[in-house]
Amino acid sequence: MLQKFPPKVKNIEELKKLQLERLKWTVTHAYNNSSFYNRKFNEAGVKPDDIKTLNDIVKLPFTTAQDLRDEYPFPLKSVDFRDIIRIHASSGTTGKRKILSYTDRDIEDWLYMFARCYEMAGLTEEDRVQICVGYGVWTAGFGFQIGCEKFGAMSIPTGPGNLDLQCEFLIDFQSTVICCTASMALLMAEEINKRGIRDKINLKKIILGSERTSDSIIRKISSLTGVNDIFDIPGLTELYGPGTGLDCKFHNGIHYWADFYILEIIDPDTLQPVKEGETGEMVYTTLFKEAAPLVRYRSRDITKIIPGICKCGCFLPRHDRILGRSDDMFIFRGVNIYPSEIDTILSRIESVGSEYQVHLNRENDGKDYMLLKVEESEFSKGIDRDKLSQFIQDQIKKKIMVTTAVEIVDHRALPRSERKTKRVFDNRFN
Repeated sequence: MLQKFPPKVKNIEELKKLQLERLKWTVTHAYNNSSFYNRKFNEAGVKPDDIKTLNDIVKLPFTTAQDLRDEYPFPLKSVDFRDIIRIHASSGTTGKRKILSYTDRDIEDWLYMFARCYEMAGLTEEDRVQICVGYGVWTAGFGFQIGCEKFGAMSIPTGPGNLDLQCEFLIDFQSTVICCTASMALLMAEEINKRGIRDKINLKKIILGSERTSDSIIRKISSLTGVNDIFDIPGLTELYGPGTGLDCKFHNGIHYWADFYILEIIDPDTLQPVKEGETGEMVYTTLFKEAAPLVRYRSRDITKIIPGICKCGCFLPRHDRILGRSDDMFIFRGVNIYPSEIDTILSRIESVGSEYQVHLNRENDGKDYMLLKVEESEFSKGIDRDKLSQFIQDQIKKKIMVTTAVEIVDHRALPRSERKTKRVFDNRFN
């Protein structure tokens, strides 16, 4: 399947051999060239020679986002400054931004992985890729663009927002692919429908990144645009950026590029590995990264490994769609809740739309209360809102074991965003 940008190995056995060889290299490289890792490994009582099997990875200490902030401005640096050709940064929502350095080799590896994503999605050099994500120090815009150019398709770097420009370019340039967040794709889909230009554009595929999505949003985007091939691309600045995996045409899990990094799934509380198929936190160890290698980096992203070989024929392993972040989880009346659980419930109810909000409040009686605002579907005119509200309440109670008030609002009553849409508003500690 992957012919232009194939894996570095031919089967699982070769993959494990490569991973062990490169794990040993990464640990040695980090220990010898990074003052941070040298200190961390010594504190943990582990030396490069202690890594003899892949299972020995558990001997290595974890790296965290706080470590990157503490080591600002050049965290994890493992090469001379003269070898660093670029930096990128995370969004920096709390404290200092997480800065990552890149060598020329790091950029080439990232290009290769990203181009592999485009190949996995079935693009050809005839495609025209409209890139509607942010540019600047972020990895998103640059990653999507250089990956597209490496693959050989035409890149159209529009950036986010500006719906007039986006629609104009879709028509004038006959873009066949758009790359954006799920929120931006929903905005564009609704605008395409509103303007009645669906028959004037040539959109064939959509690649969604930088934001957790849901089945209901994907169905909504597909119904408004007529695009059936909608792909999910993960992205983590600390790892390289977007482009480190993609779901194939069967959309049954994300193939991740295990020939470039090792993915562990751990219990975020016990920090122990979970069994295959169980949900946990994603932990990354890079295999080739030079400037800022990752060793057991705790991403806080939550997912699970999907066992078995995909029917597309690609032997590279798969993980499930990212369900959320361990720090996105909120506790309501003693119950741990991930927004993805609410996504799943609402996605199975035809009468509701793709947008919702969770509002958490603490009243004068000292108790916590939840209000779930849910848009009705644009196709559900005249629906009995009281009956629908009660049905959603019952489903939440049955599936998540909490009681919530439910308010049904008009379609498009909740705000849209060109970036990441905020859906949980916790007002209990204000």
